[in-house]
Amino acid sequence: MSSAPHIQAGDIQAGDWIDRRVPEPIRPYLRLARIHAPIGTWLLLFPGWWSLTLAAAPGDLPDGWMMVLFGVGALVMRAAGCTVNDIVDRDFDAQVARTANRPLASGQLSRKQALVFLALLLLVGFVILLQLSPLAIKLGIFSLLLVAAYPFMKRITWWPQAFLGITFNWGALLGYAAVTNTLAWPPVLLYAAGFFWTLFYDTIYAHQDKEDDALIGVKSTARLFGENTRTWLTGFAIVTVLLLMLVVTSAGLGWVAKLGVIGVAMHLAWQTIACDFDDHKDCRAKFNSNRFIGWILLAGLVVAKLMQ
Repeated sequence: MSSAPHIQAGDIQAGDWIDRRVPEPIRPYLRLARIHAPIGTWLLLFPGWWSLTLAAAPGDLPDGWMMVLFGVGALVMRAAGCTVNDIVDRDFDAQVARTANRPLASGQLSRKQALVFLALLLLVGFVILLQLSPLAIKLGIFSLLLVAAYPFMKRITWWPQAFLGITFNWGALLGYAAVTNTLAWPPVLLYAAGFFWTLFYDTIYAHQDKEDDALIGVKSTARLFGENTRTWLTGFAIVTVLLLMLVVTSAGLGWVAKLGVIGVAMHLAWQTIACDFDDHKDCRAKFNSNRFIGWILLAGLVVAKLMQ
């Protein structure tokens, strides 16, 4: 088994735009919030934007103000989630090459400083949540329980990626509820599709750390699936695509939305076939490429809604 994870580059690269443009006292907080790695924000945001599009009236674009609120909310709540994760995992992170230079693991920030930062993020998130409908507010408050619980899952189950899927796709329910103050089959099916999509991309992500995780006892689907990962990813991709087809059908959307789903299917197939699970850079690149899935499906939904 390769020892590559012990020499792989860390999450934080010296000399990037944060080092060049941000005052030194602020840098650790931006690192803690993963501002330097926006892919997580995109993956959290897209289910919400998809859902806002489903909730739009036939012939209309999704509500622009809601799109902005969800964008800011995704940035803030992803930062809050990362902060919770790093507080809980600071000892584990110090033992993994990729995460050893994170602010808490490396000692750049104290636990108290991180907790104060977390409180500020949650305050901003709550102010954003208050702009939404009553049902959306209730759903948003409940999601905090999921955010708080997620970091512990890798200690107790081989399926922490499943719990991430439950948490990360909450926007699929929240977006529809924010506009309509109700839920319906299209957003529920979208939530289910997002769950399997998360299982897909986060299993690829977890392959970056599988050797270090084995040494320190952290569980993941990457370790569980091992040599059978490609087979599992194929299954996750198929279920994701089938559920997305049910979404567009139940929402009464036309051929353009289905074309978007086909584009998603092609991208998932490419990742499944091409990913080298023993190459950390390739796993990261394939994981990052999932932002294109977000845009492909969003484009199909928006155009189909305008044509509805």
